[in-house]
Amino acid sequence: MAKIHPGATLTPHFRDFLPEWVARQPWYLGEGVPSLAPVGYFRFEDPAGEVGVETHLVSDGSALYQVPMTYRGAPINGGTEQALIATAEHSVLGTRWIYDGEKDPIWAGEVLRLIHAEGVSEPSGRRGVGEAQARGRRVTLDDLTDVRIELRRVLVTGDVPDEPGTIGLMMGTWRPNGPDSPAETGCLATVRSDPEPQ
Repeated sequence: MAKIHPGATLTPHFRDFLPEWVARQPWYLGEGVPSLAPVGYFRFEDPAGEVGVETHLVSDGSALYQVPMTYRGAPINGGTEQALIATAEHSVLGTRWIYDGEKDPIWAGEVLRLIHAEGVSEPSGRRGVGEAQARGRRVTLDDLTDVRIELRRVLVTGDVPDEPGTIGLMMGTWRPNGPDSPAETGCLATVRSDPEPQ
């Protein structure tokens, strides 16, 4: 996987660029630029070891938001300018292009790989968020060739109904009121075989 560098810094920091980006998104429920508190994150493994893939859970005090991000050493070619969240300087790796993971094929591939393997994500090292875990029927790679991923940006707790076309679920746990508070569980994303709605 993309190597973790303990003690490395990112300039600007998440707290400096993420609130303004969240404020511009259609799924943001608040008004103005939010004050975001980090709840925690989990990681995916890029098989090529080139792209960092993390999903951060942040709270504005009234809602819990899911923000998957990918960290690349060069821009993605081909119509992804709107997916760029920020550029930042990593103290070890140099310039990082930080993308909205939902629009990055590496992130999508890792979600599908998790569903196929009925697996779990890499641990985050922070107690606020647990590993993402696949749930649902076991699927072949052929089952995942023509699907869509429905990412849940605003997270709620509870089970998800078994709806037609659902191939698998990516479930998560989080502790929105601090690492020592009770854990809550909910759906992070749904993988469906039905076509994109018009």
